[in-house]
Amino acid sequence: MESADAALKSRIRARALEIGFAAVGFASANAEPRLASDLGAFIADGRHGDMAWLARQPERRFAPRGLWPGAKSVIVLGDNYGPATDPAASLGDAEAGTISVYARGRDYHDTIKRKLKALARWIAESERAEVKIFVDTAPVMEKPLAARAGIGWQGRHTNLVSRHYGSWLFLGEIYTNLLLAPDAPERDFCGTCRACEPACPTGALEGGRIEPRLCISYLTIEHKGHIPRALRPQFGNRIYGCDDCLGACPWNKFAQAATEPAYRARVDLDAPKLAELARLDDAMFRAKFAGSPIKRLGRDRFVRNVLIAIGNSGSAELGRVARERLGDASPLVRAMAAWAVRRLLPDDEVKRLAALALAGEADADVSAEWTD
Repeated sequence: MESADAALKSRIRARALEIGFAAVGFASANAEPRLASDLGAFIADGRHGDMAWLARQPERRFAPRGLWPGAKSVIVLGDNYGPATDPAASLGDAEAGTISVYARGRDYHDTIKRKLKALARWIAESERAEVKIFVDTAPVMEKPLAARAGIGWQGRHTNLVSRHYGSWLFLGEIYTNLLLAPDAPERDFCGTCRACEPACPTGALEGGRIEPRLCISYLTIEHKGHIPRALRPQFGNRIYGCDDCLGACPWNKFAQAATEPAYRARVDLDAPKLAELARLDDAMFRAKFAGSPIKRLGRDRFVRNVLIAIGNSGSAELGRVARERLGDASPLVRAMAAWAVRRLLPDDEVKRLAALALAGEADADVSAEWTD
């Protein structure tokens, strides 16, 4: 006979699947001491870069009870966002940019939050339980929790891998005061495979560790300043995030295309034209990316990324598009425009443009792109 605890977990799991989640697991709200030392070393090494929030109140990350003392269990939910087509299809397209799969549709935070609220409300009402929901917006160490809950394991690319969905799962959590037996943790099935490590364009992965300051996803999304010059050529046409390590994972042979309509790629974001993106002003940027996670990046950093892709295109025509941005209001944009122009336009024109820029009141970063 099924125990009361097992029956409750079965009901929760069934309801979560009805709501549309792809994976459900249960973990204890107890602390995992190893996380404290791992995160401490990560921060001490400075690998969090511009992600200052990782260093704030680290004690709230080590255990769910650090965030909510009343928590006894965590229900971890996975939402499949598997691409319907090859995520690398637009790589190398000189005229188009490549956007990470997760950002080609609508903002996943909104979709998962809606589903979490529906499930949490059902649990609260049916079990008279207290619940709190989280989706990538609070100090929750989601991937270790998902591994503890049996949903997958942290692969050598440091992201979650599922035997059923490959590398394409969004995560969300419901903390509850219900005491639910934890599921068995998923074991690491990477084995001797190293496919993700050499797939990284900048060599950010080694030995199951990531150096975010080399990672294209970190640099195009989290990094606020200029991209280091030595790394720019490796970006290719990646303008928001990078899926190379995820796409290289052999477990993706079990991946399934997302059925959630919100995760399906917008036609205009599958291989967007670099020339059009480079010409976006702030109002146009906000309008184009309304409802998209890209909007949070802001226009200047996004156009910075686009200009790096243009500089890598080898196209003189796109070089002339970059030239249009030399007078941009943003120093970040002007500097990347100068870098792209130097790579794409004839030497005599570059010399003329450099002389004009240096004769004006160019700031140091912009001047450096003309003279170094």
